[in-house]
Amino acid sequence: MRDFAISENPRVQHQLDRLGALSLPQGRLGLDTVREICARLGDPQRRLPPVFHVAGTNGKGSTCAYLRAILEAQGLVVHTATKPHLVRYNERIRVAGKLISDESLADLLERVLDASEDLGPSFFEVTTVATFLAFAETPADACVIETGLGGRLDATNVLENPAVCGIATLGIDHESFLLVPEAGTPEEPLARIAFEKASIAKPGAPLVVQSYAESPLASVLTTAGQIGAPVHLRGRDWWAQVGETIEYRDAQGALSLPLPTLVGKHQADNAALAIAMLRHQSAVPVSPEAMAEGIREARWPARLQRLGKGPLTALAPEVDEIWLDGGHNPDAANAIATYFAGEAEWRKPFVIIGMLANKDAKTFIHRIAPIVGAIVGVPIPGHDHHSPAHIAELARIAGVSNVGTAPDFASALDIVNRRGRPADGRPPVLIAGSLYLAGEVLRMNLEMPD
Repeated sequence: MRDFAISENPRVQHQLDRLGALSLPQGRLGLDTVREICARLGDPQRRLPPVFHVAGTNGKGSTCAYLRAILEAQGLVVHTATKPHLVRYNERIRVAGKLISDESLADLLERVLDASEDLGPSFFEVTTVATFLAFAETPADACVIETGLGGRLDATNVLENPAVCGIATLGIDHESFLLVPEAGTPEEPLARIAFEKASIAKPGAPLVVQSYAESPLASVLTTAGQIGAPVHLRGRDWWAQVGETIEYRDAQGALSLPLPTLVGKHQADNAALAIAMLRHQSAVPVSPEAMAEGIREARWPARLQRLGKGPLTALAPEVDEIWLDGGHNPDAANAIATYFAGEAEWRKPFVIIGMLANKDAKTFIHRIAPIVGAIVGVPIPGHDHHSPAHIAELARIAGVSNVGTAPDFASALDIVNRRGRPADGRPPVLIAGSLYLAGEVLRMNLEMPD
């Protein structure tokens, strides 16, 4: 767990070192331990403002960003818990609109670790309870909480009375946790994923979902029905047409909303899910004007983010556009491919890819291959990753003719910068494949998420 153990504050570092020493539970996660930790600390999960709980394979973080921005545009005070962090752990906990301070983070982690040491808790259990404590002990009007792995047995699922739950897109990811054979669960992989995500539903709380294929949709509906949660399905209970605007409608009426500043059609779909969640709950009223403002103002780093001027982009002064995307699964590859589709040959992006070894690099590269001009594989230091040579070989197999390797992404940028400048101009550069890599890119370019 050393991935999480970096802080310039000595007190925080000490607690992160304690977290790093915790074991990661093998096999499936459960809720008994996190419930016991909560009980020892006064059940903070029962003392939260109205909760918006979001699950999904892709898009859940962006959906949370839209929810937060819209609620804040309404003038409300909002707690937000998202995963993972990119540069500092503090990014995961936003208390009353601001990243948690180092002092508060150190205090909370110490309290939870001291209270649970004899239980042998996991990193996720400790940090989830610390988040709930922060949110319970600071006044706010709403909480936006993103799940981690899956939903059913994710530590956040000890929440009891959310205002509304939402599920973003569904896809195959975290197979070693979410597809472990278990009696009484769906056998078809995507239906199993849907079952895990839909299990954040709570009796009587609205569950708002996107439209899905037949098998996962049936799993969502069955799971919610067994729990007793009313389902509000896109294409049946709410509609969103994405064009020059987002044309949204449901039983309450119609709204015409702006497209997000975040790029990609999928971001408009994520924004539509946030709108549907807000419209199908009654605990926190929000105006259409706040919805429009929040959609425009929402930011979510490392998701098709165009990098600004900084020390890293200065390494490639001949390149006009350098993009960053931390997506690492087939659905994320589809979003990238959709965004860059249709570019002229000289505009096909030069892609720098680093991926963790447990990710499906073959499918990811195959999905983006038609829209790229070149792929260069790079390592992810400190993590078990696909070798740059393996990434290059997968790119060749996928039909990419211009492939290579580099010892790091800065060297890869230098490769493209030293190429002769075509008459038409430089193609954009995309750094992709890992949130760990994305975090290092942002750190080096001094674009710290705030």
